[in-house]
Amino acid sequence: ALGVSPPTGAGADDPHTPPAGDAGDRRPPLAVVEIAEQLARGPLAGLSVEVLHGRMDPADKDDVMRRFAAGEVKVLVATTVIEVGVNVPNSTVMVIMDADRFGVSQLHQLRGRVGRGSAPGLCLLVSEMHEASPARARLAAVAATLDGFELSRIDLEQRREGDVLGQAQSGVRSSLRMLAVIEDEEVIAEAREEATRVVAEDPALERLPGLRTALEALLDTEREQYLEKG
Repeated sequence: ALGVSPPTGAGADDPHTPPAGDAGDRRPPLAVVEIAEQLARGPLAGLSVEVLHGRMDPADKDDVMRRFAAGEVKVLVATTVIEVGVNVPNSTVMVIMDADRFGVSQLHQLRGRVGRGSAPGLCLLVSEMHEASPARARLAAVAATLDGFELSRIDLEQRREGDVLGQAQSGVRSSLRMLAVIEDEEVIAEAREEATRVVAEDPALERLPGLRTALEALLDTEREQYLEKG
């Protein structure tokens, strides 16, 4: 079984003392050592429980993973260090504590660590957030599908598209409405096809001087470098 402790910012791999939580009365995230000790003393007494976090010595991390893969360690309590690159076919159960603190894509990556063998996997998302909260709605969406593409769409809706061209910083008033990737998907696809056709027929935009001037003004050196970075 795998237990995952929530991310905690700059100290995400601190195994002992979690930093302060979110604003308000919300408690801070649990630390992996704290969870492991509670499990070993309580409901999982008698089973071998180990911890795994990014501050461990590489040799110690490798030793823990080797023993977990071999079945010597029955329960592994870890930070998100196990998010990718972990392939233990006999690991079938995962519990993600404070799952509402994780993003959609990260939850999908984490639950992919179990059920990789012949036996089915079970991933439990634990949250103290109110059932009507946006965070719980996000978790329900993750629980409802294993489709990575659909989850990417949900993730994008949660993050929004951002100010890709720096409109908010430019200070330029415009009558143009910025398109939203999700709501205006068809319009964006049609515009891309049209733009590709125009450039293929007239790469220098000699027949469209107005468009060429607009693009030259938009893509100054600084902004062009920003876009190329993705």
